[in-house]
Amino acid sequence: MRREPTMRSLVEDYLAFRRQLGFTLRSAGEELRLFAGYADRSGHRGPLTLALAIQWAKLPTSAKPAYWAWRLHAVRMFARHRALDDPRTEVPSPGVLGPMFRRGQPYIYSPEEISALLRAARRLRRRMRPHTCEALFGLLASTGLRVGEALGLMRPHVDLGTGVLRIVKSKASQCRLVPLHPSTTQALRRYAMVRDRVHPTPTSDAFFLTDRGTALSYPRVTRTFRTLRHQLGWRAPPGGTAPRVHDMRHTFVVRALLRWYEAGANVDEKIAALATYLGHVNPTYTYWYLTAVPELMAVTGRRFERYARQGGLR
Repeated sequence: MRREPTMRSLVEDYLAFRRQLGFTLRSAGEELRLFAGYADRSGHRGPLTLALAIQWAKLPTSAKPAYWAWRLHAVRMFARHRALDDPRTEVPSPGVLGPMFRRGQPYIYSPEEISALLRAARRLRRRMRPHTCEALFGLLASTGLRVGEALGLMRPHVDLGTGVLRIVKSKASQCRLVPLHPSTTQALRRYAMVRDRVHPTPTSDAFFLTDRGTALSYPRVTRTFRTLRHQLGWRAPPGGTAPRVHDMRHTFVVRALLRWYEAGANVDEKIAALATYLGHVNPTYTYWYLTAVPELMAVTGRRFERYARQGGLR
């Protein structure tokens, strides 16, 4: 008689399959492993059931219902996969435990705010800190890179001759090439000259270095950004959140979409290229920006209104 596989083995098979498709599933993967451990420890055998999924999702009794919904959503995606092999699998319906966490509205920087941030970075003390922070924040603003991608750049990944970055560790575990604007390439070239003069024999091959010649870390970047944000007097708008480093990525995407809309370009054709540039596995993630910012919603609304007036709905 064939033994039923453990839930842990089924989850690991699912995660391996999804990662082969380019998905990292960091937080969802962690939740699924917790679910599998709970199911196996409780002696559960056989197909995944709705009762088991809900019971596990609501284990953190002091958590918010949105967190329960997120945990159940992770199990739901796994259950949909399992149902292909085992029709007995019970797939939780969407919204059984209410809505999940919603993505907050990003903060969109004005060109003046980006300039002010770079000026404030230049006023930082120590040898490398002002140069490194100005170059890093400028790169994020001009390319829309994720902070982790920029910090993961090694010297061989930055071709200042051709003005191209090679992103090796992206969110979807894929490599991609990111061309730079000539002004960005020139700014990085200036930074590299200062960096190599201060640290002729660094202890790290990272492109962005600290005062000690080590690789710049994410916590250090966020602490420095909060310091600059306080100096600049930036606060959270009513009902929103305070500006973040990652919002420079949102700003880059929104400005690109606005330029295309204002120029009358076919955004549906261009957004596939933008998704590739940003390292999005699915263009759907790029389309999210259309609904995330009121300014873009207003533009798309006006375009749809013109489309309807011209008889597009007939």
